[in-house]
Amino acid sequence: MIPTHIGIIMDGNGRWAKNKGLVRTQGHLEGLKTAKKIVKAARDFGIKYLTLYAFSTENWKRAEEEVGFIMGLVKQYLRAELDFSKKNKIRTRYTGDMQKLPLDIQKEIQDSMEATKEFDDMQVVLAINYGGRDEIVRAAKKFMMDKLSNANSVQKAFDKVLEVNEKDISAFLDNPDIPDPDLIIRSAGECRTSNFLLWEGAYSEIYVSKKLWPDWDKEDLEEAINDYNKRERRFGNVGIDKNA
Repeated sequence: MIPTHIGIIMDGNGRWAKNKGLVRTQGHLEGLKTAKKIVKAARDFGIKYLTLYAFSTENWKRAEEEVGFIMGLVKQYLRAELDFSKKNKIRTRYTGDMQKLPLDIQKEIQDSMEATKEFDDMQVVLAINYGGRDEIVRAAKKFMMDKLSNANSVQKAFDKVLEVNEKDISAFLDNPDIPDPDLIIRSAGECRTSNFLLWEGAYSEIYVSKKLWPDWDKEDLEEAINDYNKRERRFGNVGIDKNA
């Protein structure tokens, strides 16, 4: 079975560069090349949704030169892949706080989303200036503003806010129409989610690869999918006794 939605934490670019005696930016460049290969591979496997963790809300703490280089790669990726996306009917989506990105990056993302919005063969979600906690906070704020704007008194708005449930929050996430990820992959051997899809990934299967991201290829993605197919997804229920 092919997962409907896969999220990938693309980790290890800096270590890959260090191991080869290169500057960190070279690792990010190679990581971009790998991202392109994996998008193509995911499409070949029939994956409908692929979310790529490209830049977190915490990554702004890195050196200014490195951050600027990554932003440049994002722009390069969006421009270079637009023709491929159009040809293969791949829709570009976004998750994160776009308002805090440089204006030129915002425009590139918006242009790419607009140019591919009618496609539905596959959807690639770019997580840029993204944090799972930040997304939940923004969703909660949008939910409260919605209740305030639709209530004819503060008391009624307050009463509505107190009735909040999981469906209410989910409806105000960045992409509420996209199904939760079945599988979250992390390269470079780190066993943590690093603030990635905290709400949506509550019951995602986790696959950790020791390979650094720039070394990934189609076979690695296939191995992750094969591992996923060995799992028994319970969603909090009691597992099935196969020996019964």
